[in-house]
Amino acid sequence: MLPTPTQDLRKHSLIESVIYHLLPGILIGGVYFLIVPTIVKAGYPSVLALIVTALFVLVPVELGILFYQGKKRNGKFSLEGIVLYRHKLPWHQYLLWVPVIFVTSGLIMTALNPISSWIEGWFNWLPESLRLGMGLSGDYERGKLIQTYILHFIFIIFVAPSVEEIYFRGFLLPRMPENLHWGKPILHSLLFALYHVWSPWMFLVRTLALLPLITVVSWKKNLYLGMIAHWLINSIDFFIGIAFLLGMSV
Repeated sequence: MLPTPTQDLRKHSLIESVIYHLLPGILIGGVYFLIVPTIVKAGYPSVLALIVTALFVLVPVELGILFYQGKKRNGKFSLEGIVLYRHKLPWHQYLLWVPVIFVTSGLIMTALNPISSWIEGWFNWLPESLRLGMGLSGDYERGKLIQTYILHFIFIIFVAPSVEEIYFRGFLLPRMPENLHWGKPILHSLLFALYHVWSPWMFLVRTLALLPLITVVSWKKNLYLGMIAHWLINSIDFFIGIAFLLGMSV
């Protein structure tokens, strides 16, 4: 009989934790920067390059690590005992805590937006074509933007955040080094922000804005709260893009 998840839960060392957090981001960022010139040259905004990397790098790498760990533990490709923080909650807890995470994170991001813009100025040496852009200008055909936003809806709002929450909050967060104590959520948030190597100017905002999500998920031992909040947060750019598309001439 297999041990219960908490009986055999081995905490990661600091080095292990850093590697598990950052390696997927380095691979995603590497592919993103490699393909984005081709994407932009084809007349699409650079966010499409991120969508492609989400499909072909983020999903297989992060799920691959999880199923590999499951194979080692369970003798089969299973996530039992690998993905934790799946405690059941009554529906009213979702109605309470998802809005709390969304609103609190949104307020932090809004308050720190001027700082992010200032930090972005440090990256003026980076070619404009390599910067993550949503295509909110008159430089793109409406049809290509529509194609991009359909894929954005599927992969950036739902697929990528779902896999990230399973990997980061279900696998890595419960295994953060034990001796960090109160510093665990801070380090986890910091490493998750650094994982986004394709938009480094958002590092500070992401670190602080993610703390409400991490705190609630850790407290309630439920990664689905974070997953739903993550969907909502990622949907903001989508609805801004849709508003822009509706304002374009057909």
